[in-house]
Parts: sequence; structure tokens; C-alpha cells
Amino acid sequence: LLQVLDEGQLTDSLGRKVDFRNTIIIMTSNIGARQLKDFGQGVGFSTSAKIDQASTHSRGVIENALKRAFAPEFLNRVDDVVVFNSLGKDEIFKIIDIELNSLFGRVHDLGYDILLTENAKEYIADKGFDANFGARPLKRAIQKYLEDPIAEEILKGELSAGDTMSIDYDKKTELISISRKKGEGKKKEKKSDNKEQEPKEEDSPSK
Repeated sequence: LLQVLDEGQLTDSLGRKVDFRNTIIIMTSNIGARQLKDFGQGVGFSTSAKIDQASTHSRGVIENALKRAFAPEFLNRVDDVVVFNSLGKDEIFKIIDIELNSLFGRVHDLGYDILLTENAKEYIADKGFDANFGARPLKRAIQKYLEDPIAEEILKGELSAGDTMSIDYDKKTELISISRKKGEGKKKEKKSDNKEQEPKEEDSPSK
């Protein structure tokens, strides 16, 4: 790696060279993440005061962790260190919207619509966000708190084509609730197999 950073090329034991000019090398690491978590500045929702201090604090913790993990010869050859900010509620909501597009599309293909309230979305965001794993548990939360109840509602057989399932969060029961709103579904006209046959004129007897 030092050869690539210094000379812009990599040479193997047989003398073959790989040109790394005009190449941007991006290296990612979670160094410092554990320290940020221990100090309460890790990935997760924070208060406004913590959010204001998070950027400066995070960079300081990560730079100290990098100095302990890597030699100065390596760090001096790195052009810049980019610190990714922790996810906020706005980012989590955007991820939820992306994940829900597929679910809403499948339900729409079955002839139903879904209306998800902001309270329900916040509940799923809280349940699907983990300080250690970031936004990865969101899919499981959507499956548990949305897909399974929606599937049960459909399997009851009480929905009609065009109905809307309104999904809300009940603060009293602390559970997701689904209410049904009647839609203006058009019933498909059944085509009759027994077509009425028009009476045929009898052939007059030949004279």
C-alpha cells in the first residue's frame, strides 16, 4: 500500500506493474466507533445539544484512535479523513420510505391501499433502529410491525378491492393498529359461459 501511495504503481515479485495513477483509493474503517459508543456519542438519536457537539467530538475521538492504530508513516500519506455523521431521524425516515415502497407496491397489486401515519412511522423507526447496528434492523421491524399485521388483515377475508388500510400507532396500548376504510372498488363483471343462442330460422322445405 505504501508503494501505491508513494509511487502510484504496484509491482509484484515478477516485475509486473499495475498503474494507480488517476485512481482514487477510499479506505473505510470503524476505528473509534467503540469509543464513541462508550462516551455516548455513537450512532443513535441525540438531543440538540449533543448534535451540535457531535461532529467536533467524533473527529477528535477518531483521530486519536487512528494515531493509536496506525503508524505515522501511513497516516502522513493519507490525504484526508472523512468522518461520517451518525444517522438522524430524517435519514431513518428516508430509509423507511425506501423499504416501504416495495411493500406498498405488493399490497397495491392485490387491490388495496395503505395509509401510514407519522406516529406509526416514528414507532417503526424507534423499534428498527439500534445503536450498535445502525439502520440494519429496520427490515425486521417493518416485517414484524407492518408486513405481518397487514398479511393477517388480508387473510381475514374482510377486505374488498379498493379498500384502504390505515395504519396508526396507539399510544395507549403502545401497539400498531390497523383500521379499514371502505373504497369504491369496482366489482368485476362475470362473463356468462351460457350464451343465449339466437333462434335460427328453419330452412323452408324445398318445393
